[in-house]
Order: sequence, then structure tokens, then C-alpha cells
Amino acid sequence: KLYGSSGCVNIQGVIVLKMVWICLAMVLLFRNYCVAAEKSADTINATPNIVLLMADQMRSDMLGSSGNKATYTPNLDWIASQGVRFTNAFSSTPTCTPARSALLTGLSPWYHGMLGYGRIAERYNFELPRVFSSNGFYTSSIGKDHFGWDNKKQEAISHGFNDTDLYDGILAEYDDYDQWFSAVNPGVDPMATGLTFNDYRGKKYALPEFYHPTAWVGRRAVEFIRCYNRSQPFLLKVSFHRPHSPYDPPGRWMDYFKPEDMPAAFVGANWDSRYAVHYEGHPNPSIWYGDLGTTQVQLSRQAYYASVSFVDEWIGNVLLALKNKGILENTFVLFTADHGDMMGDHYHWRKGYPYFGSASVPMLVRWPNAMDQSSGGKITASRGSLQTEVIELRDILPTFLDVANLPIPNSLNGSSLLDLLISSTHSKTWREYIDLEHDICYNVTNHWNALSDGHIKYIYQAYFGDEQLFDLDSDPKELNNLVKNVTWHETLLKWRSRLVNQFIQEGRGADWVDEKNLKLKQRVKGQLYSPNYPSVDNQ
Repeated sequence: KLYGSSGCVNIQGVIVLKMVWICLAMVLLFRNYCVAAEKSADTINATPNIVLLMADQMRSDMLGSSGNKATYTPNLDWIASQGVRFTNAFSSTPTCTPARSALLTGLSPWYHGMLGYGRIAERYNFELPRVFSSNGFYTSSIGKDHFGWDNKKQEAISHGFNDTDLYDGILAEYDDYDQWFSAVNPGVDPMATGLTFNDYRGKKYALPEFYHPTAWVGRRAVEFIRCYNRSQPFLLKVSFHRPHSPYDPPGRWMDYFKPEDMPAAFVGANWDSRYAVHYEGHPNPSIWYGDLGTTQVQLSRQAYYASVSFVDEWIGNVLLALKNKGILENTFVLFTADHGDMMGDHYHWRKGYPYFGSASVPMLVRWPNAMDQSSGGKITASRGSLQTEVIELRDILPTFLDVANLPIPNSLNGSSLLDLLISSTHSKTWREYIDLEHDICYNVTNHWNALSDGHIKYIYQAYFGDEQLFDLDSDPKELNNLVKNVTWHETLLKWRSRLVNQFIQEGRGADWVDEKNLKLKQRVKGQLYSPNYPSVDNQ
């Protein structure tokens, strides 16, 4: 059952009526936007549509289907029940732009060139929207791209999308949401809630929820689906800015969650005390580490959980729009996030770290019935099942190419997730582990490289030149660093050697690795772009 809203929302049996004027405004908005009559379902394309649903900064443990009893995500859980949930999905470079570069290119950090938070190149040799636009799809991006902004033209750098309708949540951009908000609310501050874009605090959204960016993105996506009347299949990317801070959910969702019900932060490790700094008074809202106390963690998580549920509600509306249009069973749906949010785990806030809260992301896929082997397709995976292989955002582009029966270039580092859903290819060699990294972020001490196979995680802290090793099977909260445990010494050597070999194979050079002695180099200075970045101007 899908739990969307149309004037009211059912929250576990409690009907919460929205303001009448909001309902009327939505009706008028839909009527004016969609001039032509809705297209009926009598022209189903042989090639399925593709819908990429994204939330920004959403942890992988925020799904009810992941076992989190404190969250409320019925629509995402429906996708999981009707498809597959990947339990070991990562964001290799877990901040906004480098993560989205992997999504755009199908490449690993060294090969798309972004080793940390920088500017996405204006054009890559092979990029997702351009290849689909050139191969018979109508491509549209709604919500957050963060793919770049042309300040002279005051428009997004499209990377080949046929159309974009954007809210990036960046003060320097006057994007589509900002223009709309200014037109309907002249003189009103869209940030009236009083929070910032990297804030650890949470508050109820100060304006009517009709104006909230999550509601705007959701409405635009529903409008696109309702009004789509082209004969060609579409690729629609719907990317919600939230639960990225500001944690500013509507009051009805904030009230649904209680601070005391929030899961506690993962703290008390044998390594995280260096970050347990106590601040006098009120610290900077954009801090990246510190012990803010149990109460603040609970309040932050209350607002974060509420923001996730608000996104989930609008995802339900998008799925209902596909169903009502008669095209849900001709649409391949994938949901993910660009990275997570530490939310106080190990006294860390925000993202950009190798730890679970930051680097692990949700990944769900649901495919049309026609792709099932029982209906003449190739997929043999059971709906509602789990896949434990290590996957990453770079796998999304080749997956979509596979769905559309388009060739997958050998130059891509990612692989099609369909290989894991088809019994004849499931035994095909899948990667043993994934590489993770991030250049200097927030502070010179925070830049690192890591590897994980979902069972072990190895981390090299470049500034300090020290290591961390976690047994994720027995220690999923990453509390016990095993580097000094003699029982794990051979395992440590194995994973260290893997990172050394990766650096040598990629040709990273003497700043990264001592090739003669096969040793990792301590790196006080960072490197934001690799030589593979398409433009030397930003290096």
C-alpha cells in the first residue's frame, strides 16, 4: 500500500487535515501547469521509463525495512518489499559534489577526478543524462542536481538533461525554486526558520508547508508524470534536498516523533574520545565534531527523522502518480542518497567521513513485472529480498544503461546491479571490496582513504598516518579499532596491501605511496582533484 497525500495524510491511523487554501493552490497549480489532457496508459513503451529517486544526506539505517523501529518510511519500505534492498551500499566520496560526480559518470573518485568537495566539471566524456537524451529518452531533473551553475546565464549546467527544475539549496544560486518562491512570496525570507545549510539544530518549518522545498520538489515531480504525453520513454531524476540540513520539517511531522524515542548516537569507542569536545555556551551551528550532549542529539535526530518522513510522504505521491498514470509497471525505480549524516555518532556531525553514518547509503530498486523471468524477462531475484554485495553510486549509470538495453562502456568503473538480480550472471565475478576516500574537509586533519567489503573496513587517516580496522560483522557501530589487536594483524596487513596496490595501479605517485617499499605515505597536504579531472583550471 502506498501512503501518499492529497489534501490529507494518514499517519498510522491519525488523519491530519492540511489547510484548505493549500489544497486549492495545489489544484490550481496542477491545472495551470498541465494544459493538455493526461495521457492514458494505452501507449506503453517497450523500453521502460526510469525514475531515480534521491534524498540528500540520508543515512542507510533510516528505513523501516532496515530494522529501525523509530523511523517511519512506509513508501520506501514498499519499494523494498516490491524489489530489492542492497545492504552494503556506499558513497565512495561522501559529500555532495563528488558523490554526484560518481552518479553522473559511473566512475570511481580517481577516474572522475573529484577526491573531495569541489566543483563538478562542466562536461565529462560520458555522462548519464547526455547519453540517455541521445538514445531516445526524454530526460528531466527535478530538485537537487548540484551539477554546477552558470552565473552568467543564471541557469544550471544541464549535462544533457532535456529540462531541469532545480532546488540545489545553495545561497549563491537563484534557481527555479528560489525564483518561484520570490514570485509567490515577495519580500519573504525562504530561510525564515532561522537555520543554516550545515546546522546541527532542528526546528519546525516557519512557513506553511506548501512552500517547503520538499513539497515543491514533490509537486513538480508529480506534475511531470501527470502531464507527460511524449511517445518516448523518460528518465526522471527526482532529488530531494532534505533531510540535508536545515532540519526543518513541517510541524505535524516534528510532532509525530518524540526526542526520547530517538536512537542513541554511537559513542564510547576506543578511538573517538579525541572528538568529544565540550563547548561552552552555544557552539557554531556548523561544527563538524563535538560532544553536544544526549539532549541535543535527540532533538537533532527528531527533526532529521521528521524530515525523512516528509520526503517519504512525497515519494509516495510520486509513486501514486506513476500508478494513476498507468505506467508504474513500465517504470524501473531506484532510490538512493548521495551520502549519509553522522548525527553525533563518534561525536561527528554532517558528512565527509569514512564511518557508517556518513559513507553508507540506502539503495533500493523495483523493476517492472515484465522484467521478471516468470513474465518473459531475465530477473530471477525474489521481490522483497536482500542483496549483500558491496555496491556504490558508480553502479547506477551502468544499471540504467542495462535497463535500457544500451551498451555499457568498458571504461566505466561501475557495474550493472542487474547482474546481481539474474541467476545466470549472479555467479559472475563481482567486486570483492569498494574504495572510499575524501580530501581535506572542514579541517586539515580530516582526509582519508578506506576500503570495505561489508565485513571489514580499513581506514587510512592520511594526516596522522595512522590506521583503523573494524570487524563490521561483530562491530557494526565501529566502536573497536582492531589495529593494535595482534589477532587481527594478518588481516590488517592484507587490507593495507590492497590500498597500496590500488594507489600503484592508479598511478597516484610518490606523494601517496612508496612503491619501492610498498608503504603508504603520510600526507599532510591534500589533493582535491586527480589528473583525470576534465579541467585543469580547478586543480
